[in-house]
Amino acid sequence: MRVLVCIARSISSTLSLDEVLQMITENAASALGMRASSIRLMDPDGRTLEVKAASGLSQAYLAKGPVEIGKSPIDRECLAGKCISIPDISTDTRLQYPEEITMEGIRGMLSVPLRVKGKAIGVLRVYTSTPYEFSNAEIEFLTALASFGAIAIENARLFEHVKTEYEELTKDVWKWYDWGSRFPNI
Repeated sequence: MRVLVCIARSISSTLSLDEVLQMITENAASALGMRASSIRLMDPDGRTLEVKAASGLSQAYLAKGPVEIGKSPIDRECLAGKCISIPDISTDTRLQYPEEITMEGIRGMLSVPLRVKGKAIGVLRVYTSTPYEFSNAEIEFLTALASFGAIAIENARLFEHVKTEYEELTKDVWKWYDWGSRFPNI
């Protein structure tokens, strides 16, 4: 519990979306002693999950492409709110990129949903190099981290949106100010 509180504090200490995502993945893998972790966020049209942050995975694996939700039963279940534990990936046929997963040396995987206000925004995953039976405590920990993480992700997104809007408004104000100083009689 203490570890989770420390992680939540560090995640909430920044409003940079990239930093938040990277902190979540690094802390997920290290706190659970896993080989790697990743965050995939849903694209705006809701058809794919794109890797937005990862820890412990090769660039070749990350470049394999987005997960198409329609072709991934695991991700559809996870986005619907289920935690998906796969102790041995070599025996599971629901994966979209089985060859790439095998080449990366991944054998076990736990996926939990990232949800904000009941709406799925993505998935948080941890990976193992050997077949691994995830404990209830590990599943609960990752689920709690995903809950904190989803809120931090949403806060960072909102901050970036407000910042962009502020910058645009500032540009508009300066344009009007500049225009007014050039044509003071209008």
